[in-house]
Amino acid sequence: MNISVIGSGYVGLVTGACFADVGNTVLCLDVDERKIALLNSGGIPIHEPGLDALVARNAAAERLLFTTSYDEAVAHADVIFLAVGTPPDEDGSADLQYILAAARSIGQRITRPVVVVDKSTVPVGTGDKVRAAIAGELAKRGAEVRFDVVSNPEFLKEGAALDDFMRPDRIIVGSDSPSAMKLMRQLYAPFSRQHEKFIEMDVRSAELTKYAANAMLATRISFMNELANLAELLGADIEAVRLGMGKDPRIGPQFLYAGMGYGGSCFPKDVKALIRTGADFDQPLRILQATEDVNERQKNVLFDKLVRHFGSAGALHGKTIALWGLAFKPNTDDMREAPSLVLIRALFAAGCKVRAYDPVASKEAERLLLAEHGQARCADLLFLASSAKEAAFDADALVLVTEWKEFGSPDFRYLAANLRAKAVFDGRNIYDLEAVTAAGLSYEGIGRINHAPNA
Repeated sequence: MNISVIGSGYVGLVTGACFADVGNTVLCLDVDERKIALLNSGGIPIHEPGLDALVARNAAAERLLFTTSYDEAVAHADVIFLAVGTPPDEDGSADLQYILAAARSIGQRITRPVVVVDKSTVPVGTGDKVRAAIAGELAKRGAEVRFDVVSNPEFLKEGAALDDFMRPDRIIVGSDSPSAMKLMRQLYAPFSRQHEKFIEMDVRSAELTKYAANAMLATRISFMNELANLAELLGADIEAVRLGMGKDPRIGPQFLYAGMGYGGSCFPKDVKALIRTGADFDQPLRILQATEDVNERQKNVLFDKLVRHFGSAGALHGKTIALWGLAFKPNTDDMREAPSLVLIRALFAAGCKVRAYDPVASKEAERLLLAEHGQARCADLLFLASSAKEAAFDADALVLVTEWKEFGSPDFRYLAANLRAKAVFDGRNIYDLEAVTAAGLSYEGIGRINHAPNA
């Protein structure tokens, strides 16, 4: 099948490469000429494990192509996926200008029947707007061309996106057209052979399903973070609580980890957008508002712990704090809504120096921090190390921010010898308390009992 994907960012590139890998001919479009030039030269604009090899293999087989031309993309396609950004607007609602501009561009060019698929995360009712935008352009041309608009939300986890696409747990498709639904079944057949994963519904229900799923996962995270903060006051250990809860089959173990709050490109904007949708219909979503409020507070939890450890915010002035991890989660270079940025802002404001290391996100973090704080301030307060040990060397304390695998089993004796205050703050609860304290380090996690048993 001939597929065009409009938008060659995270979702679009993964979607295009995976469809090409099962034999389709896919043309990925992006208006960013630098991105397309990079892809055509064999580069990859994002970090996602395995994506570089998948793109290279299918580009070499001429099943995966890249362009900046809408004329080429529309003429090529039997199916057009819309995978453009839907960033949050000032009021929290999803900004649909890019997806509607793409829809108008399709309407200006189609000459034969096509199925247009909303792959981007969009508010309920966007399918109707996309259909109206295409129909409006056809009317301007005086043209009559059959087209269908389908909702097919993505459920890709950054860091595991290829596996999520190739072996999905569900494939949600919303459409009121039997012929479009049949085509979508055919398109997804290679990914649904062993078990039936294809779920049919109407367009609006499909749009809401995506928001509902992300909102539920975000709510579980904020719920656990609130419990973690309470556990500290009660002298309980949230890790024991998590294990006990997760064994209940009605609850399950996923997304029960306490930490510094959620970030990334999906949960923050999707929760805000769903809250805004509720407000538009005079239906306040109080649980989701609490989810967002808790998450914003949680991003400050490690700074508050540092303040308590050193005695006051003033006592932090002149201290050097090592950060392990900058990306919002492991296996990605995505810094959008990353808790590390909130912590770094607070540390800079307190007069701290920061020594940070991330296996892949340092370059993106540097770009964002330079834009926000300026070259002079960053030169004075920020050092981006080339290794975890270099970041920790001669710092006062270490903060584990992102749970990359390489941080899982550090040399605690090295840390005890090189951290002036001999303090470790575990923002992801990955370290064993007894192992840390046995090396002569003090330990603070999130919702943990921060002393050795019977000490």
